[in-house]
Amino acid sequence: MPTQRLLLRLPEDLIRRLCRRVPARSRSAFVQSLLERALPADDDASDPLFLAALEVERDAALTSEMAEWDATIADGLDPL
Repeated sequence: MPTQRLLLRLPEDLIRRLCRRVPARSRSAFVQSLLERALPADDDASDPLFLAALEVERDAALTSEMAEWDATIADGLDPL
C-alpha cells in the first residue's frame, strides 16, 4: 500500500508522552493503528451506526409509527 507523509500539529505535552512511550521507529505504525480503530471504513459496511440506521429504515412498523409523529413537528411553534 502506498504511503504519504502527513504534518500534524499536536500539543507539546502530548508529543512528549508519545515520545516517552512509543519508540521512534514505531510511531507511524502506532498512529496508523489508532486511526484504523477510530475511523470507520470507507464502505460503511462495518460502521455500527450505519448498520443500525439501515435496520431502522427496513423496519416497516417503526417507519409507519415515525411517520405518525410527523404531524406533531410544528406543535407549539408560531407560524412564520
